[in-house]
Parts: sequence; structure tokens; C-alpha cells
Amino acid sequence: MSVRFRNNVHVAGSGTSTIVFIHGFGCDQTMWRYLAPVLEERYRVVTYDLVGCGESDLQMYDRDKYATLQGHVDDLFDILESCARGPVVLVGHSVGAMIGMLATIRAPARFAAQVMLSPSPCFINDGDYIGGFNQEDLEALLATMEDNFLGWSRDVAPLITGGQHHPALTNELARRFCRNDAAIMRHFARVAFLSDYRADLARSSVPALVLHCSDDLLVPHEVGAYLLRHLPNSTLCVVDNVGHCPHLSAPSASFMALDAFLARIRSDRQGAPATAPACSSAIPTDRAAGRDKTRSVGQD
Repeated sequence: MSVRFRNNVHVAGSGTSTIVFIHGFGCDQTMWRYLAPVLEERYRVVTYDLVGCGESDLQMYDRDKYATLQGHVDDLFDILESCARGPVVLVGHSVGAMIGMLATIRAPARFAAQVMLSPSPCFINDGDYIGGFNQEDLEALLATMEDNFLGWSRDVAPLITGGQHHPALTNELARRFCRNDAAIMRHFARVAFLSDYRADLARSSVPALVLHCSDDLLVPHEVGAYLLRHLPNSTLCVVDNVGHCPHLSAPSASFMALDAFLARIRSDRQGAPATAPACSSAIPTDRAAGRDKTRSVGQD
């Protein structure tokens, strides 16, 4: 089985370093259309679909293999072996960010940095930890998915995108969800939303940019603060944006925060003073995507 066919891998650019983009639950690599192309002049850019999503080979979805995110981590290393050149930067959204983080734990020397957009190590509230959902509410949401996948897709899309703030994106995501295989998505949803990776955070030493939206119904701001405290060598940036997908609804701010972070990483690797701050503090409005600003929250 060709890795490139299995995961619908696309490679562009000819840089000496590689950036790999990992999409979130129920999405595909087209979600990176605003960020990936602008990096092709400087990096080798790899985009792909998680098995079970997008144009991946659905026949390769093995429920035992993908019973945890480690199955997707295995696939990521297959892709790196086939497509990556030089130092690797991982850019992951939501569950994709967790897949990337687990990869950095397995082979930290393989990666120069990780960029985590709207990540959550645990979606479930637990004592003092605010994850965004009570256990029973999340179970009810997943039960609705079992009973009526199409209805679930239409109802959940506005929660992810910010609804009325980004109507075109909401419609796009609902259509994307509805095109997925319902049985695979039901299985993947339980893996993605019921997992708890808080205990793994301290094991990831690769420099990390955590980028959160200021108003995210799925991942409250407490999660970003938690990651900053528990993820070593991390920087937190908050994008002034409604929704869970800053790379789509606030692409300019997302790119500028990412680019500034990568500039710092390059400077650190070269032993020279950084030429850009870790997180830009003033970003112009992106007229095509709506509100688009970012502010620095902190840095370890």
C-alpha cells in the first residue's frame, strides 16, 4: 500500500525544512488552503488526510489500529519517512495537534517545532480542570451522532465555526462532515473527544506555539492557560476570533503568529538573536475573513 495513496498526501515547495499540516476531526487537508501555499517558497510543505477522512483510502480504516490516536501517529511517521526532508515543523488543528504532540514525544529529535491550533488535551471537565464539557453532556452529543449523523453534522458545524459570525465556513464544514463515512466518524469521534492526554503534556519538549481563539465554544480559554502551564517550552497566542478554526476564519492573524514563532525557532537554531517576536501584538484586519487580530498571552 502506497503511503501517499492511503493518506492522499500532497507535497509542494522545495525548502530544506519540512512543514507537515495535520487537520482536525471530520475535516481534510483543504482546511489548510490559506496557510500552506504561502509557505511553499521557504519550506517543503506536506498536507494529507487522516485515514477515514477526506480523500484517504477508507478501506484502510482499521478500528483496532485507530482505537487511539497512536494509529494516526504511526501513519504520520510513515509520511515523514516518505516525504519529509530536513528539520520538521508540525502544524496541527484540534485533534491533529494532539497527534502531532504525541509524535514529538516518540521522536523529539525529529522535530524542530510544533504549532498547535485550538488544541485540547481533554474535552471533559475534571475537578479544577475546565475542558468545556461535562461527561454526560459529551456522551449525549455523541449519542445524537449515533442516532442521526446528518443532523449532528448540521448542528455541530456552527459550534465549531462560530455560526453566524462565519456562515460560509459553517455551511462548508457541515457539507464536509456529511460527505464523511458516518460509521468511521462515529468511531473517530469517541477516540478524539473522550481521550485524555493531560499526563502526556510534560513529555513533549519540542518548542510549541499554542494558538487559541478568544471565543471558542469547544475549547474554553482555560484550556490554553492549562497548556501554557503544563506543556514545556510553549508559547500561547490568543487570536481575537469566534470559533474553533482560526486558520480558516482568521488566517492572517494565524499566519503572522505562526511566521513570527518560526522566525524565533530559526534564530534559536542558528544561535542568533530573534528577528521577530514570539507572537505579534498588532495584526491588521483580514477583510476577507472577518475579525483577525492576535495578542501575546505568555511564554515559558
